[in-house]
Amino acid sequence: MKEKLRILIEDNTSPKGKAFDYFIQVLIFLSLIAFTIETLPNNSVKTIVFLNGFELVCVIIFSIEYLLRIFVSKNPFKYIFSFYGIIDLLAIFPFYLRGLYDLRALRAFRIFRVFRALKLIRYNRALNRFHIAAKIVKEEIILFFIITSIFIFLASAGIYFFENEAQPDIFTSVIHSGWWAVVTLTTVGYGDVYPITMGGKIFTFFILLIGVGIVTIPAGLVASALSKAREIEEHNNK
Repeated sequence: MKEKLRILIEDNTSPKGKAFDYFIQVLIFLSLIAFTIETLPNNSVKTIVFLNGFELVCVIIFSIEYLLRIFVSKNPFKYIFSFYGIIDLLAIFPFYLRGLYDLRALRAFRIFRVFRALKLIRYNRALNRFHIAAKIVKEEIILFFIITSIFIFLASAGIYFFENEAQPDIFTSVIHSGWWAVVTLTTVGYGDVYPITMGGKIFTFFILLIGVGIVTIPAGLVASALSKAREIEEHNNK
């Protein structure tokens, strides 16, 4: 019986396995649509009752599936703490805590369950190249984040020095100035926090120049790594 359940749940090459995968996939999409509709204002009482009932049905099915996957798994703990195991848990976890905490937004993570149903991780060559590229630039990305963190601290300290006296309520401390440093270095510039002193404006100009480089460097690293990954893939296929 356990082996039959394993084939049904984990093997999507068999007719029953495909049917099970399609059923779960459709249910995921329907539950996400229901979640989206639930956020609309002024829903009628009938709509709310229907959505709550449908969510209950989805949670029951997803819970049974989650428990069955643990039951048929050769290494239950490995599944529970795996990416898919955590996503499966997040798909049902908010429902059981709704009386204590409002974690309904976590249901949006159900979209990641589509990856298992479609088996994208295993068969999609493009995603495989991203995996190879991530390995190639791992050290560079780590170094980039370290340097970026240093720049954010320096920018926070610098703008605090220039603007604290003129805007003590906004640039209260180096920590409070961190928000300005992040949105400026990333060239987002929401405009909610900005310098008014001449020194602060000049300092911002140089931070923006540095920010342009910070935004473009990761893109260049990833593009270069993807090209290298494609070369490795083509070499392995020969």
